[in-house]
Amino acid sequence: MNDPAPVAVYIGLGSNLQNPKWQVESALAELAQLPETRMVSHSSLYRSRPVGPQDQDDFINAVAHLTTRLAADSLLDALQRLEQQHHRVRERRWGPRSLDLDLLLYGDRKIDTPRLTVPHPEIAKRSFVLLPLHEIAPADLMIPGLGLVQTLLNGIERSDIEQLA
Repeated sequence: MNDPAPVAVYIGLGSNLQNPKWQVESALAELAQLPETRMVSHSSLYRSRPVGPQDQDDFINAVAHLTTRLAADSLLDALQRLEQQHHRVRERRWGPRSLDLDLLLYGDRKIDTPRLTVPHPEIAKRSFVLLPLHEIAPADLMIPGLGLVQTLLNGIERSDIEQLA
């Protein structure tokens, strides 16, 4: 039996607790170590205001581009294990977190299961996803069902995000 062909995936990373910059940087290194997975590139770090409750610190965000032979559910399991290793606690929706890893894109596939929706349902609305994604993605990257990253980026507010040096 042949191994499945590698799939290009994009992972969104975010943190606003427990030294957020360190959380994101260490998670990027850990993503590169996932089985059957290779880090292609990752974006710069960005600082963004929180979505939802504003009674929390700003987030540090990035996007990673990987290739993987893992099935989408297996990749999701691996991402959730990494979140747990970073002591992720889910107290409230859009609340503070030590590490949030979102599977943004899994090749050109659309996935809609009780556990996983790809493309990520909020991808087209979030500057902290689209800006770092645009930084590392090919110019013609299409988000299935939504359009080109560049086109989506043109339609969003950018005053709530800052690229870090």
